[in-house]
Amino acid sequence: MTPMIKAIKSLFIACLSLVAFSSCIESALYEQYQAIENQSWEKNKEYYFTFSVEDISVPYDLFLEVRNTNLYPYQNLWVFSQQELPIGSIQKDTIECMLADDFGKWFGKGISIFQMNFPIRSNYYFPNKGQYTFSFRQGMRTDTLEGIHEIGFKVEKSRH
Repeated sequence: MTPMIKAIKSLFIACLSLVAFSSCIESALYEQYQAIENQSWEKNKEYYFTFSVEDISVPYDLFLEVRNTNLYPYQNLWVFSQQELPIGSIQKDTIECMLADDFGKWFGKGISIFQMNFPIRSNYYFPNKGQYTFSFRQGMRTDTLEGIHEIGFKVEKSRH
């Protein structure tokens, strides 16, 4: 084989690999993080995530994402959630996020900041097109919750 043919063959294989790899990656409909000021989540501080849904024919998976540090003093995190629909009433829920095991080992990925995703809804069909707002407020018994670095919210097409 000539060097020119080898180069073309290598380039062709590289292009095919790139196309195959990029087709496997699907971006989220919405993904946003908000920093907790001074890593200290006040009890009355609520964080809002607003996004639009145009395709209601497919199911979605919704996740609360938490980034915490070693300063977080508890094993779990209780969060109060509200969902505001384009049409209809506000829906409320309480979510328990288990961040560590009984021995204090963090479940999340990371070294000094640990990240975990918590499913809120799976295979969820949004009832209407339009703007949705999810809000989250910490539901722990302390007024100031140390060690939560950021919270996030992600909406992606369901893989089920």
